Amino acid sequence: MTIKDIARESGYAVGTVSRVINNNPNVSDAARARIMEVIERYNFQPNSNAKHLKQQGSHGVAMIVKGTSNLLLASILERAQALCDEAGYPSSIYYIDEDDNEVSRARQICREHKPNGILFFGSDTHNFEGDLSELDIPCLLMTNMAADSRAANLSSVTVDDSGAASRMIDYLYAKGHRTIGLIGGVLRCSHPSGARLAGCLSSFTRLGLPFEAARQYAATRYTLEGGYRGMEQLLKSCPGLTAVFAYSDIMAVGAIRALRDHGLRVPEDVSVVGFDGLELTEYLSPRLTTIRQPVDRLAERGVNILIHCIEQNPGAVHEIVPFEFLERDSVRDLTQS
Repeated sequence: MTIKDIARESGYAVGTVSRVINNNPNVSDAARARIMEVIERYNFQPNSNAKHLKQQGSHGVAMIVKGTSNLLLASILERAQALCDEAGYPSSIYYIDEDDNEVSRARQICREHKPNGILFFGSDTHNFEGDLSELDIPCLLMTNMAADSRAANLSSVTVDDSGAASRMIDYLYAKGHRTIGLIGGVLRCSHPSGARLAGCLSSFTRLGLPFEAARQYAATRYTLEGGYRGMEQLLKSCPGLTAVFAYSDIMAVGAIRALRDHGLRVPEDVSVVGFDGLELTEYLSPRLTTIRQPVDRLAERGVNILIHCIEQNPGAVHEIVPFEFLERDSVRDLTQS
């Protein structure tokens, strides 16, 4: 019997069960009574390691965020904060530059503040290839997969980046596009970019489409300016392209601005698609076709997995949540031309 089983049996969220176990007063009398009934029926004994951590002065969950311009991460972060607070694990947020090493920062935070666990947002998975035992607490990568990591204390939650990218290329192909440019992150620093490129390459190969990375892939930052500069690079290196797949919606917005500054229309001259499903994409002109990452689901699973690891110590957990394909107005159907 685990805290997750108690939650399922009682009908309440894991966070609510956690608050009852930890004597947090922010729980209704009805919820407390129902959860305590289940706990007593099964003679549930909370994991002593988690209690020991708290007795030694550990403090909530540390959230380390790389960069400040990623709106998707900001949305997940806001939801994750609320969930941690509800579960009785107050959060502290630490912003670092995109070029900083988050693992080094985590070591410093552990020494100075002794958190129960760490959530990493926008991380470079290469920084996690070494030994994480020094951290000695559960950690989780949000929107990055860490299943290949040797670290027993590093979990992860993400969408299927490769599958989503492949789905987008298949869609563009079905709309008649044969020369497609890509705007993504620097591959040695961005695991999602690598996974999305792998998905694109899989579709290119299966569909028999030629692809030259030097001409068709622009590596840049996940920012408005990055999308703008990436689009300008593609216009020079691949002048015959009919569609552009930006690996984030923010990049896509920058790319659309660049196209318009060069006198080109979207989608009449060049089609543009994105990735993330930010709310703002529904209010663009044209509305952006994109892949939606489920913000609430990512936050809920990430926080629940981390708290479960804190309280039950089951070892690393890796989960892929479903993405959603949103077809809108930013792609021209060349098969109708």
